[in-house]
Amino acid sequence: MPRHLDLAIWPRRETFEFFRKFDKPYFNVSTQLDVTNLVAMRGRPQFTAFLAYHYLALRVANEMESFRYRLHSGQVIIHDVIHGASTILLPNETIAFAYFDYHENFDAFAVEAGRIINEVRSGDGAFNPRDDQDAVIHFTTLPWISFTSFSHARNWGREDSVPKIAFGKFVNENGRVRLPVSVEVHHALMDGLHVGRFLTKLEEAMLKPAAYLE
Repeated sequence: MPRHLDLAIWPRRETFEFFRKFDKPYFNVSTQLDVTNLVAMRGRPQFTAFLAYHYLALRVANEMESFRYRLHSGQVIIHDVIHGASTILLPNETIAFAYFDYHENFDAFAVEAGRIINEVRSGDGAFNPRDDQDAVIHFTTLPWISFTSFSHARNWGREDSVPKIAFGKFVNENGRVRLPVSVEVHHALMDGLHVGRFLTKLEEAMLKPAAYLE
Protein backbone atom coordinates (compact mmCIF):
# COMPACT_ATOMS: atom_id res chain seq x y z
CA MET A 1 0.00 0.00 0.00
CA PRO A 2 1.24 3.54 -0.73
CA ARG A 3 2.38 5.53 2.28
CA HIS A 4 2.77 9.26 2.81
CA LEU A 5 6.17 10.90 2.90
CA ASP A 6 6.65 12.93 6.09
CA LEU A 7 7.19 16.38 4.60
CA ALA A 8 8.02 17.87 7.99
CA ILE A 9 11.34 16.01 8.14
CA TRP A 10 12.05 15.77 4.40
CA PRO A 11 15.31 17.63 3.61
CA ARG A 12 13.82 18.68 0.24
CA ARG A 13 10.70 20.27 1.80
CA GLU A 14 11.58 23.82 0.72
CA THR A 15 12.56 22.69 -2.78
CA PHE A 16 9.29 20.73 -3.01
CA GLU A 17 7.18 23.73 -2.00
CA PHE A 18 9.03 25.98 -4.45
CA PHE A 19 8.77 23.85 -7.60
CA ARG A 20 5.30 22.36 -7.10
CA LYS A 21 3.76 25.80 -7.71
CA PHE A 22 5.41 26.22 -11.12
CA ASP A 23 3.30 26.25 -14.29
CA LYS A 24 5.90 23.93 -15.84
CA PRO A 25 7.56 22.08 -12.96
CA TYR A 26 9.17 19.37 -15.14
CA PHE A 27 12.74 19.00 -16.34
CA ASN A 28 14.15 16.64 -18.93
CA VAL A 29 17.57 15.03 -19.35
CA SER A 30 18.54 13.32 -22.62
CA THR A 31 21.67 11.24 -23.11
CA GLN A 32 23.01 8.11 -24.80
CA LEU A 33 23.72 4.91 -22.88
CA ASP A 34 26.09 2.14 -23.91
CA VAL A 35 23.94 -0.94 -24.69
CA THR A 36 26.56 -2.95 -26.62
CA ASN A 37 26.47 -5.89 -24.21
CA LEU A 38 22.69 -5.78 -23.98
CA VAL A 39 22.04 -6.09 -27.72
CA ALA A 40 24.66 -8.85 -27.88
CA MET A 41 22.21 -11.03 -25.94
CA ARG A 42 19.84 -11.25 -28.91
CA GLY A 43 18.85 -14.85 -29.54
CA ARG A 44 18.33 -15.63 -25.86
CA PRO A 45 14.87 -17.14 -25.10
CA GLN A 46 12.26 -14.50 -24.20
CA PHE A 47 14.77 -11.77 -25.07
CA THR A 48 14.10 -8.70 -27.16
CA ALA A 49 16.04 -5.49 -26.68
CA PHE A 50 12.72 -3.63 -26.36
CA LEU A 51 11.57 -5.76 -23.42
CA ALA A 52 15.04 -5.82 -21.88
CA TYR A 53 15.54 -2.06 -21.67
CA HIS A 54 12.00 -1.55 -20.37
CA TYR A 55 12.64 -4.18 -17.70
CA LEU A 56 15.97 -2.67 -16.66
CA ALA A 57 14.51 0.85 -16.50
CA LEU A 58 11.65 -0.40 -14.32
CA ARG A 59 14.00 -2.37 -12.11
CA VAL A 60 16.26 0.61 -11.48
CA ALA A 61 13.27 2.91 -10.93
CA ASN A 62 11.83 0.51 -8.35
CA GLU A 63 15.17 0.47 -6.53
CA MET A 64 15.12 4.27 -6.19
CA GLU A 65 12.56 5.72 -3.77
CA SER A 66 12.45 9.10 -5.52
CA PHE A 67 11.12 7.44 -8.70
CA ARG A 68 8.25 6.00 -6.65
CA TYR A 69 7.15 9.41 -5.32
CA ARG A 70 3.86 10.84 -6.60
CA LEU A 71 1.95 14.03 -5.84
CA HIS A 72 -1.49 13.68 -4.27
CA SER A 73 -3.46 16.78 -3.19
CA GLY A 74 -0.35 18.69 -2.21
CA GLN A 75 1.19 15.73 -0.40
CA VAL A 76 3.72 13.11 -1.52
CA ILE A 77 2.95 9.40 -1.47
CA ILE A 78 5.45 6.59 -1.93
CA HIS A 79 4.36 3.56 -3.94
CA ASP A 80 5.82 0.21 -2.93
CA VAL A 81 6.09 -0.94 -6.55
CA ILE A 82 5.70 0.84 -9.86
CA HIS A 83 4.83 -0.77 -13.18
CA GLY A 84 5.07 0.03 -16.89
CA ALA A 85 2.85 1.88 -19.34
CA SER A 86 4.09 2.19 -22.91
CA THR A 87 2.87 3.55 -26.21
CA ILE A 88 2.55 0.82 -28.85
CA LEU A 89 2.49 1.39 -32.61
CA LEU A 90 -0.43 -0.42 -34.25
CA PRO A 91 -0.54 -1.88 -37.78
CA ASN A 92 -2.69 1.08 -38.94
CA GLU A 93 0.05 3.49 -37.72
CA THR A 94 -1.94 4.82 -34.79
CA ILE A 95 -0.88 4.29 -31.19
CA ALA A 96 -2.41 2.55 -28.20
CA PHE A 97 -1.22 1.93 -24.66
CA ALA A 98 0.04 -1.27 -23.09
CA TYR A 99 0.11 -1.65 -19.30
CA PHE A 100 2.35 -4.33 -17.83
CA ASP A 101 3.37 -5.28 -14.31
CA TYR A 102 6.92 -5.20 -13.00
CA HIS A 103 8.36 -8.58 -12.02
CA GLU A 104 11.81 -8.86 -10.48
CA ASN A 105 12.45 -11.97 -12.58
CA PHE A 106 13.11 -10.97 -16.19
CA ASP A 107 11.63 -14.10 -17.77
CA ALA A 108 8.36 -13.62 -15.87
CA PHE A 109 8.31 -9.96 -16.87
CA ALA A 110 9.11 -10.69 -20.53
CA VAL A 111 6.45 -13.38 -20.90
CA GLU A 112 3.66 -11.25 -19.42
CA ALA A 113 4.68 -7.94 -20.99
CA GLY A 114 5.22 -9.58 -24.38
CA ARG A 115 1.78 -11.18 -24.24
CA ILE A 116 0.09 -7.89 -23.32
CA ILE A 117 1.89 -5.95 -26.05
CA ASN A 118 0.93 -8.55 -28.65
CA GLU A 119 -2.69 -8.41 -27.50
CA VAL A 120 -2.70 -4.63 -27.88
CA ARG A 121 -1.16 -4.82 -31.36
CA SER A 122 -3.67 -7.42 -32.54
CA GLY A 123 -6.68 -6.00 -30.73
CA ASP A 124 -9.41 -3.57 -31.73
CA GLY A 125 -7.09 -0.54 -31.70
CA ALA A 126 -9.02 1.18 -28.91
CA PHE A 127 -7.30 4.22 -27.43
CA ASN A 128 -7.82 3.65 -23.69
CA PRO A 129 -5.38 5.61 -21.51
CA ARG A 130 -5.69 4.91 -17.78
CA ASP A 131 -5.54 8.40 -16.32
CA ASP A 132 -6.43 7.13 -12.85
CA GLN A 133 -3.19 5.18 -12.37
CA ASP A 134 0.08 6.77 -11.31
CA ALA A 135 1.99 3.76 -9.91
CA VAL A 136 3.67 3.52 -13.30
CA ILE A 137 6.46 4.87 -15.45
CA HIS A 138 5.23 6.30 -18.77
CA PHE A 139 7.40 4.91 -21.58
CA THR A 140 7.57 5.69 -25.26
CA THR A 141 9.93 4.48 -28.00
CA LEU A 142 11.01 6.23 -31.20
CA PRO A 143 13.10 3.58 -32.98
CA TRP A 144 13.39 5.81 -36.08
CA ILE A 145 15.19 8.73 -34.37
CA SER A 146 18.52 9.01 -32.56
CA PHE A 147 17.24 12.06 -30.70
CA THR A 148 19.37 14.43 -28.66
CA SER A 149 16.48 16.11 -26.85
CA PHE A 150 12.89 15.28 -26.08
CA SER A 151 9.71 16.88 -24.75
CA HIS A 152 6.47 15.18 -23.67
CA ALA A 153 2.86 16.25 -24.00
CA ARG A 154 1.54 17.46 -20.64
CA ASN A 155 -1.87 18.35 -19.25
CA TRP A 156 -1.30 21.46 -17.16
CA GLY A 157 -4.68 21.03 -15.46
CA ARG A 158 -3.70 17.78 -13.74
CA GLU A 159 -1.35 16.94 -10.89
CA ASP A 160 0.80 14.79 -13.16
CA SER A 161 3.97 13.62 -11.46
CA VAL A 162 4.62 10.33 -13.28
CA PRO A 163 8.19 10.09 -14.65
CA LYS A 164 8.31 9.77 -18.42
CA ILE A 165 11.09 7.86 -20.19
CA ALA A 166 11.69 7.76 -23.95
CA PHE A 167 14.00 5.44 -25.90
CA GLY A 168 15.32 6.18 -29.39
CA LYS A 169 17.14 4.54 -32.29
CA PHE A 170 20.29 2.51 -31.69
CA VAL A 171 23.48 4.32 -32.72
CA ASN A 172 26.61 2.43 -33.83
CA GLU A 173 29.70 4.44 -32.97
CA ASN A 174 33.33 3.30 -32.80
CA GLY A 175 32.36 -0.33 -32.32
CA ARG A 176 29.86 0.41 -29.56
CA VAL A 177 26.05 0.54 -29.64
CA ARG A 178 24.37 3.43 -27.90
CA LEU A 179 20.73 4.07 -27.07
CA PRO A 180 19.24 7.58 -26.78
CA VAL A 181 17.33 7.86 -23.50
CA SER A 182 15.25 10.75 -22.22
CA VAL A 183 14.08 11.04 -18.60
CA GLU A 184 11.49 13.66 -17.64
CA VAL A 185 10.49 14.16 -14.00
CA HIS A 186 8.67 16.57 -11.69
CA HIS A 187 11.18 18.95 -10.10
CA ALA A 188 9.18 19.13 -6.87
CA LEU A 189 9.91 15.43 -6.33
CA MET A 190 13.52 15.10 -7.45
CA ASP A 191 16.56 16.93 -8.75
CA GLY A 192 19.28 16.35 -11.32
CA LEU A 193 21.19 14.30 -8.76
CA HIS A 194 18.43 11.68 -8.70
CA VAL A 195 18.10 11.51 -12.49
CA GLY A 196 21.88 11.25 -12.75
CA ARG A 197 21.92 8.32 -10.33
CA PHE A 198 19.10 6.64 -12.24
CA LEU A 199 20.92 6.93 -15.58
CA THR A 200 24.21 5.77 -14.05
CA LYS A 201 22.57 2.68 -12.53
CA LEU A 202 20.70 1.98 -15.76
CA GLU A 203 23.87 2.07 -17.84
CA GLU A 204 25.66 -0.14 -15.32
CA ALA A 205 22.87 -2.69 -15.71
CA MET A 206 23.04 -2.49 -19.50
CA LEU A 207 26.81 -3.04 -19.42
CA LYS A 208 26.36 -6.19 -17.28
CA PRO A 209 22.96 -7.43 -18.48
CA ALA A 210 23.50 -11.09 -17.68
CA ALA A 211 23.60 -10.28 -13.97
CA TYR A 212 20.09 -8.84 -14.24
CA LEU A 213 18.44 -10.91 -16.95
CA GLU A 214 19.63 -14.43 -16.13
